[in-house]
Amino acid sequence: MKKDIYQRSLDLHKDLRGKIKVSANINVKTKDDLSLVYSPGVAEPCRAIHKDEEAAYDYTMKSNTVAIVTDGSAVLGLGNIGAAASIPVMEGKALLFKKFADINAFPICLDTQDTFEIIETVKRIAPVFGGINLEDIAAPRSFEVESRLQDLGIPVFHDDQHGTAIVVLAGLINAAKFVGKKIADLKVVINGAGAAGIAIARLLRCADHENDNACTPVKEILMCDTQGIIHKDRDDLNFAKKQILTFSNRENKKGSIFDALEDADVFIGVSVGDLLTRADIRKMASNAIIFALANPQPEIMPDEAYAGGAAVVATGRSDLPNQVNNVLGFPGIFRGALDARAKTITPYMKLKAAYAIADCIDKPTKMNIIPKSLNKEVAQNVANAVREAALKENA
Repeated sequence: MKKDIYQRSLDLHKDLRGKIKVSANINVKTKDDLSLVYSPGVAEPCRAIHKDEEAAYDYTMKSNTVAIVTDGSAVLGLGNIGAAASIPVMEGKALLFKKFADINAFPICLDTQDTFEIIETVKRIAPVFGGINLEDIAAPRSFEVESRLQDLGIPVFHDDQHGTAIVVLAGLINAAKFVGKKIADLKVVINGAGAAGIAIARLLRCADHENDNACTPVKEILMCDTQGIIHKDRDDLNFAKKQILTFSNRENKKGSIFDALEDADVFIGVSVGDLLTRADIRKMASNAIIFALANPQPEIMPDEAYAGGAAVVATGRSDLPNQVNNVLGFPGIFRGALDARAKTITPYMKLKAAYAIADCIDKPTKMNIIPKSLNKEVAQNVANAVREAALKENA
């Protein structure tokens, strides 16, 4: 009998002892080679960079290198497993950066979960890198870490937030086309008010972006956490949840996730598995769109959702149609940002990335609203869109 995927992965990692490695761009064979790559010749690029730090993009690895920074506090579905245990995931991320965007990326797994220490460490290692991908840092700490690093002079992007939100929006654009609904008419319920859920809500709002191809705000957003609908009368909300209330739940509805689903057009779950049944889907509006993204077990399996009347279902699983996978976003996003030498990744760049992903599907269907995760053309399309957006904004 074939080994299960977990044992096969364990065997593979033991055999490889690391999924990435450092390789040389030049074969040093002679003394002249050595004098160019090291002493004395290396002094000249050092002098050039000392005169102008931007020259590091021309003379070093900086222009094509990203740090993948984590504290190991919110890893996949595993939770707070710490720095060392997070290394396999960060290695995998680095491998995907290389495969899909030819970006050199390196895991930086920090043995601290102190917000100040994380921020200061990233600031101190930043000179080597052209971008920082924050990964698997628990909310709400992740919001503060990312926010306080935006003046670093290089793109700092928390993929668990924005990568997920971008791919969700791409899928929603095509799902809405398939069911014949307009984005502006959608009533959306988001369950899970962590990093991903809040970033999705913010992107669906799409406020203050009147550029071409900008996203129209959805009609209504209700956000739920473990205590039910987030409303203004609750006294247990952190700053991120309070901020969401500036544009969600305008009628101050109260109740559970099941109450929130009444007449909703869209359910987006970034929460826990086996949350919903077909009976819950029947409460929703006709041609309901379901994004059940909990891993490894979705909030509701597609067959159950379809039995309840759903029109289209997406999950986070690679063995099911319509997989929402961040690999459709982050390689191309960083490729475009690096190529434009962007200082930040702006909301407009994120929107353009979402539309670039969506545009990879000519005619959305029930089983095809999101490009396949291994489609390498997606990263190039996203990179082009992000680069153009960055140059337009002079980001």
